[in-house]
Amino acid sequence: MKTMTTVSEVLNVLKERGYTVDFNLNDNCLVCHQNSLQIYPDEFVVDKHYRFEGMSDPGDEAIVYAISSDKHNVKGTLVNGYGVYADKLADEMVQALRENPNPFQETDTDDDTEAEYDKIKYNQATPLRPEGDRLLDAQMVIMDLSEFREKIKDEKTWKEGERTAITLFKSDSMRVVLIALHAGSEMKTHTAPGIISVQVLSGRINFRTEQRTAELSEGQMLTLHAGIPHSVLAYEESSFLLTMAIQSKNE
Repeated sequence: MKTMTTVSEVLNVLKERGYTVDFNLNDNCLVCHQNSLQIYPDEFVVDKHYRFEGMSDPGDEAIVYAISSDKHNVKGTLVNGYGVYADKLADEMVQALRENPNPFQETDTDDDTEAEYDKIKYNQATPLRPEGDRLLDAQMVIMDLSEFREKIKDEKTWKEGERTAITLFKSDSMRVVLIALHAGSEMKTHTAPGIISVQVLSGRINFRTEQRTAELSEGQMLTLHAGIPHSVLAYEESSFLLTMAIQSKNE
């Protein structure tokens, strides 16, 4: 029985099954930047989704969607998550991504492997950590960034994966997350549901939007408004502090 434990392994298997298009998520549609194709909620179905969940913080998760569109004759994948990147979407998109009207058809994979997929726990961006009394929300939360940087680099998920992250503060209106990436590791194009700041603590990263590209090194930071698609690439082993202000749906 083959156990799949990372997002990349799931994506590789789905690609073998014909899910070759790389989708990105807008607030009301899916976008394929290779050909500028836009697919709306009534034009696609989610054939299968794989949820990767952090044991210490179930709110930090990533989901891989296997998506097909008969109208546009395409099949592809969408990766959404990494904790703070849980996008604020139109209701139609939320509903479309939750539904799974068509049973997933097996091709080259046996039932045991598929069962293992359903058991996946997300330990790539939110590592498996011992239970403790770490405070995530209070009137005052003190964070030792040096200590957390050492902690996450001593974990199995950092040693065996491409990146790791730990949520330092989490409330309804604000998130603070420490993210570490190995050289060459990339966070694919995504959007955030609030204004974010990215402060590089070590290393050097490439932060890219459709309009601009910024190269940031230790001591530099940037801000970005909500809903702007962006990606992050680490030129070398890097860590950065991500802070996001989340706008209330009633605002």
